[in-house]
Amino acid sequence: MCSRYLGFILLVWFPGALHTQSAAQPCPAPSLVHGYFLPVKETYSHDSKLTYACRNTRKPAVQGWWAGSVCQNGTWSPTPRCIEEKACIPPTIANAKYTEASEGWYEEGDIIRITCDKGYEHKDNIATAKCRYGTWVSLPTCEMSIKSCSAPPKDQHAVIIDQVYQEMFPEDAGVKYECEDGYSIEGSHNYTLFCLAGIWTEGPMCRSSRTSANRPLFTSIEHCGKHPIVPNGVVVEEEPMYLKFKCQAYYKQVGEDTVVCYSDGSWSKVPVCQDAFCVLEPGYYDQSSKVSLAMYIKEGETKHIPCPWVDWSVAVHCSNRRITHTRCCRSYDHRMGACT
Repeated sequence: MCSRYLGFILLVWFPGALHTQSAAQPCPAPSLVHGYFLPVKETYSHDSKLTYACRNTRKPAVQGWWAGSVCQNGTWSPTPRCIEEKACIPPTIANAKYTEASEGWYEEGDIIRITCDKGYEHKDNIATAKCRYGTWVSLPTCEMSIKSCSAPPKDQHAVIIDQVYQEMFPEDAGVKYECEDGYSIEGSHNYTLFCLAGIWTEGPMCRSSRTSANRPLFTSIEHCGKHPIVPNGVVVEEEPMYLKFKCQAYYKQVGEDTVVCYSDGSWSKVPVCQDAFCVLEPGYYDQSSKVSLAMYIKEGETKHIPCPWVDWSVAVHCSNRRITHTRCCRSYDHRMGACT
């Protein structure tokens, strides 16, 4: 009698547990056209597994010549399917996205366009792939953009807040630093750095609050002695209290162009002259236009390399420090944008 009452009480106390158990539905045998599976049953319990393969000119809709599927609460996952051998399964491309096929695979001749994630760009300007005989032709790759930044600089007395650690930050991304107790920056406890053209902006460092009032002041540049060196940059203006730098041709400036001298004998942060050119190596382009000597092309500039025929040339363009070029075309076609 006691055990009967105990069973009734358990049913009242644990209805959720019984509902959970009943929710795990079995799966019927899958309908697999052009294929076979093992083990063969009429129904399969929850979490049961099966393996299948395809016949003749068919293959599984996943990688490999055989595949598996698991019964998950009345549904097979992934659904066993046999597709044409010429069809393509979705490619795996790191740091990218593309439109998924409604059927879960792509037919022979289908073309997909890949979009790189923020902070990444197409390698060699390849953005599309074509399904041909079951494989992807010219599958694009997304690599870190030269305008993106690696991990931000370390401050010995600060941490970065509201941001998980990552090895890549896209251009214009900002990270906020917060000083540890007892340290500050001109009365503030935080500051922000930004990623600009592949370089983090200059920022102050957290200093002890006890000594922040004694930080160095500006003074005459004579106090700092020899001028600082800026690779690929020159001094274009010299005044008693500051120096102004300018980058040479084929280089772009990152950071402030004005440098001052502190009372402790140190110079302020100097600018960086970053490469802004491409190098066109000697060789043939479009199998017709030949470059005998290395040629330097400014960022954003286009040069025309003559072809063997009069008024024909290859247009060579420099963008993001990478070379792209057209085929041999007439001047008229270049002007009309009809040459690629």
